[in-house]
Amino acid sequence: MYEYAIAWEWLAFAARWFHVITAIAWIGSSFYFIALDLGLVKRPHLPPGAYGEEWQVHGGGFYHIQKYLVAPAQMPEHLTWFKYESYFTWISGFLMLCIVYYGGADLFLIDRHVLDISPPVAIAISLASLAFGWLVYDLLCKSPLGRNTWGLMAVLYVVLVLMAWGYTQLFTGRAAFLHLGAFTATIMSANVFMIIIPNQKIVVADLIAGRTPDPNYGQVAKQRSLHNNYLTLPVIFFMLSNHYPLSFGTQFNWVIAALVFLLGVTIRHWFNTTHARKGRPTWTWIVTVILFILIMWLSTVPKLLTGEKDTAAVAPAFQQFAGDPHFPAVKQLLATRCSMCHAADPAYEGIVRPPKEVMLETDAEIAAHAREIYIQAGRSHAMPPGNITDITPDERKLLVAWFESAVEGNKQ
Repeated sequence: MYEYAIAWEWLAFAARWFHVITAIAWIGSSFYFIALDLGLVKRPHLPPGAYGEEWQVHGGGFYHIQKYLVAPAQMPEHLTWFKYESYFTWISGFLMLCIVYYGGADLFLIDRHVLDISPPVAIAISLASLAFGWLVYDLLCKSPLGRNTWGLMAVLYVVLVLMAWGYTQLFTGRAAFLHLGAFTATIMSANVFMIIIPNQKIVVADLIAGRTPDPNYGQVAKQRSLHNNYLTLPVIFFMLSNHYPLSFGTQFNWVIAALVFLLGVTIRHWFNTTHARKGRPTWTWIVTVILFILIMWLSTVPKLLTGEKDTAAVAPAFQQFAGDPHFPAVKQLLATRCSMCHAADPAYEGIVRPPKEVMLETDAEIAAHAREIYIQAGRSHAMPPGNITDITPDERKLLVAWFESAVEGNKQ
């Protein structure tokens, strides 16, 4: 069992490493070509069929790039296809989903206080939701609505918000955000695999056969590429969110997810407009900051919305937290709900080291991690994962009262 747990942990690490590398490659090439496409300049001397050109300098040399909306009159002998970055990003991400969330469904995927289902059922729902996302998205794009780019994007936004809410009704908060990222990334990668690359191959085949390619193939591919461009930043947010419980482990997590998709639009709009040399819309950054502040506000579950006291956490000191009147009850609570993992010798099956080396056995250890306890198990429901130890709402309130009481007492 020990060897199995170690091997599984390293497999997860390798898959995550692979996923990050391929994601960097895909996102980098995507951002580059969007910026290149928007920055192309039309000049009189361009060859027939050329839409625009760009001069760039990098790595000690100069690059002269020309774009053809359909294709040049004569095909070159060699073409570089940008597709494997997308494919392997999705494959490695799905591998991570299998290793972490399917392999550890009881701990990371299922929260029986949200929905009491078995691991096989939860995994089936997960897989079905990814397929459902692509089918709905593809049908919308191919419908008459697909001819209106911005109208289509508005409808797609509504779909994404509904999925954000739906996932939070099925899984743990952590898994809900991860699945929202996987849902979106599946659409993006399927765009490349099912639409963009096949359309380009049809154009190439027509040219080789001496036929005139249908420009509609390029227009459809460009629309799907535009969608991918605006979805990229939210996907990165959801990839990273599992490390930040205030994003996924709070009451309004699905609203936070909805606002994150808007952040992706405002940020990319500034870059796209700037790269197209159409000005620098600084208003987008003002909106972005406002949205992010709203996200932070929602993550604290303020008094206006829930009636709970909204107190900021501060850096703890041992005397401050271990000397608080609530501490004996908190210590007993942590011993029954957290110590099976957060101990020098974890008792929970499959865990051989305390997660992130956090141990909560002594007074000093508990006091040192007071802020993290407050955020992850008090203010949010990130811990225990999937509420596997059945911590109650009253116990979470005790953790909040302990931390906030100690903080207030230190101020006086």
